[in-house]
Amino acid sequence: MPQLEAHEMPLHKVFCSEYSFSIPDYQRPYAWRKEQALQLLDDLSEALDRDSADPYFLGSVVLVKDKQEPAAEVIDGQQRLTTLTILLAVLRDLTDDHDVRSSLDHLISEPGDKIRGLAPQPRLMLRKRDRDFFADHIQRTGRVTHLLSLREPAIKNDAQRAIQENANALYGRLAQWPSHRRLELMRMLSTRTYLVVVSTPDLASAHRIFSVMNARGLDLLPTDIFKSNIIGGLPSDDSDAYAEKWESAEELVGRELFAELFQHIRMIFAMKRPEKELLREFPEQVLVDYLPGRGAAFVDDVLTPYAEAYGQIRDYTYAAPVGAEQVNNWFRRLAQIDNSDWLPPALWALRRHGNDAAWLDDFLKALERLAASMLIRRVYATPRAQRYAALLRELADGKGLDAPSLALSELEKKEVTEKLNGDLYLQEKVRRYVLLRLDELLAGAPGVTYEHARITVEHVLPQNPAPASLWKVRFTDEQREYWTHRIANLVLLNRTKNSQARNFDFTKKKSAYFAGRNGVATFALTSQVLLEHQWTPEVLRKRQAALLNVLKKAWLEH
Repeated sequence: MPQLEAHEMPLHKVFCSEYSFSIPDYQRPYAWRKEQALQLLDDLSEALDRDSADPYFLGSVVLVKDKQEPAAEVIDGQQRLTTLTILLAVLRDLTDDHDVRSSLDHLISEPGDKIRGLAPQPRLMLRKRDRDFFADHIQRTGRVTHLLSLREPAIKNDAQRAIQENANALYGRLAQWPSHRRLELMRMLSTRTYLVVVSTPDLASAHRIFSVMNARGLDLLPTDIFKSNIIGGLPSDDSDAYAEKWESAEELVGRELFAELFQHIRMIFAMKRPEKELLREFPEQVLVDYLPGRGAAFVDDVLTPYAEAYGQIRDYTYAAPVGAEQVNNWFRRLAQIDNSDWLPPALWALRRHGNDAAWLDDFLKALERLAASMLIRRVYATPRAQRYAALLRELADGKGLDAPSLALSELEKKEVTEKLNGDLYLQEKVRRYVLLRLDELLAGAPGVTYEHARITVEHVLPQNPAPASLWKVRFTDEQREYWTHRIANLVLLNRTKNSQARNFDFTKKKSAYFAGRNGVATFALTSQVLLEHQWTPEVLRKRQAALLNVLKKAWLEH
């Protein structure tokens, strides 16, 4: 049983010769932003204002460390130790007192001791990708002000941007403090600010602790655990390169969406809806084929290609000699669906048929039809996930475009038609998607997108016409009840209008409410209304039939 030790230690005994901290390359990058850095300073400032001798605790760090050696791998606590070092460096470079600067410099860097055999070096060494940047701009005396003015391309990744951002935020705040208050903060940091240092010589033991602890302000994600297991299990000659590949994939997707990508990968492999948390299912359903011994294959064959596919789907950047535009148009349409359950089949398709744009065009057309159908029919999460899981199983069996789950049954087509022919406006999550898709079909411009900050769905026949208006003359109460919320009576606008104008009679409403500044509506759906001379039940009946026919051709006839 590895010996586990935990001690409450003031910072001057943490940043000392007894510890030489290093961040393993398989760890996630430094990611605290100015909100966390300034919150740390605010907490310290409040503790300082309490003017108490009570210790102030900053939390814990978890280390892999032999008792006899200073070398200490940081398994948990990187964000805190890095930010504290930035804070100490800012305080050092703001002071004019040589002795104070020297004391702070000794907290930041080991000065060396020939008698004890200690070489000069930083107290904290970041991952190799950021180590030199941090040493040059933070740990070297007098370099913080240079860092604040640094510009691209000298800053090469998100971690380095975070270092600069936090140094800038802390410098801006502390520069406003009087020198005596900064000195009081330094004294508090050194003598009565504590960390709980948890150390064990065994990596597996440290990871067990790591898996149940969170860094302050930045929750540990399951992907961090997977990374430590995969990259940590590689030969030392490979770990640096594969840590960089992993981080490139994470940067491409974005940290917040990275765990979602792993959920989609799990779905592709398991071909069934999740039953447990990702931390338990992913190792059982995906990593079981790669660990131990094949971590590099997971990064090369699974993570990297799926991250690249995810980026192409999200950013509409699929490329091919012919047909790429059609494929990216399907991605644009699917992105408007109110859930991401369609992504695993789309990722599967792009991963396996990425060199066949024509096949992707056919597949994504059918996938959008299926996704739109379930959206319109308001199929809830469980049966929706089950449908996509069945589709993945059929794709894995080689059924391709003939996969039964990709097609709509006659009953499903009937349900779609009934929903489209009903009070669409009352289906808030459905109406916008249907009307934008319809507008695209009417415009005859596949993949048309609008950059408007606001797109609203509006009624032609108003919901509450004035008692003396022509609407009351042209429509009976029963007709108004029937037509008000149907597709035929709905248009798209790209701005919010005066609510009073919504009740104008038709002629005035066309010019004052629906037309743009030059008298032309932005949307094809709305332009059709401008061509009508009057708005009556008969006009609505014909329009309803025509619009439904357009949607049926796109979604139901195949």
